[in-house]
Amino acid sequence: MRLLKIKIDRMLSVKIFFSGLSMSASPAKMGEVLKSFLLKEIKNEPISKTGSIIFAERLTDLLSLTFLAIVGGLYFHYDSILIYITAPFFVILIIVISNRSVVEYIIMLSAKVVFIKKHIAKIQNLYESTYILLKPKALFFMLGVSIFSWSFECFGFYLILTNFGQSISILWSTFVFAFSIIAGAVSMLPGGLGVTEGSLSLILIKGGIPSETAIATTIIIRVVTLWFAVVLGLVVLFFLRKEYNHSLNKTRSNNG
Repeated sequence: MRLLKIKIDRMLSVKIFFSGLSMSASPAKMGEVLKSFLLKEIKNEPISKTGSIIFAERLTDLLSLTFLAIVGGLYFHYDSILIYITAPFFVILIIVISNRSVVEYIIMLSAKVVFIKKHIAKIQNLYESTYILLKPKALFFMLGVSIFSWSFECFGFYLILTNFGQSISILWSTFVFAFSIIAGAVSMLPGGLGVTEGSLSLILIKGGIPSETAIATTIIIRVVTLWFAVVLGLVVLFFLRKEYNHSLNKTRSNNG
């Protein structure tokens, strides 16, 4: 938001961010565009401007997870086309988005479609914001933060396995978790449900982990990551909406 010159109180920013977690179970977490709706309501910032923040978050999420998966995949000689085509796809996407002339040409062609023409100003606004967020300095900083934060979830997965008495390395648990999250995201199912869990359990069992332990570990890690985030987000969203509605009513009363 600082890069997009959106002035906002830091605590409010935190509340809006956590509120977005309530939509973590949406396909590829894109439901977190809720944060843009909240910014529109509270700060009157256009969704076409702030929507790029959600896009940049998801892009750096997938790139950082792909990086973690590739490191493990190469080390353990795990052949999977999924992790080796995901990174190039998003790198190419970033290169295309960073080429202003190419994107402007695509937007110009799209403007010939009647439905798109009505929203061309919003599309241009969205692109301008995205272009700023995907500049090399900003992108690499976001990637660093993303890799660091996702590493904690991978470490949590490692702790669960070791508490079940399994002798595994942090690198292997990181690879398994990162790969499974990518598989779930690519499936575009809400929260990657079914695909992520299936990948986690299957790879663990193939790696010699007893099926009972693999399934129990999968359930626990999904509860303490995905569903804990959803519950936390709903709680914060409830109080944020309550606080905002109270402030709005108070302002209306003073003006009335």
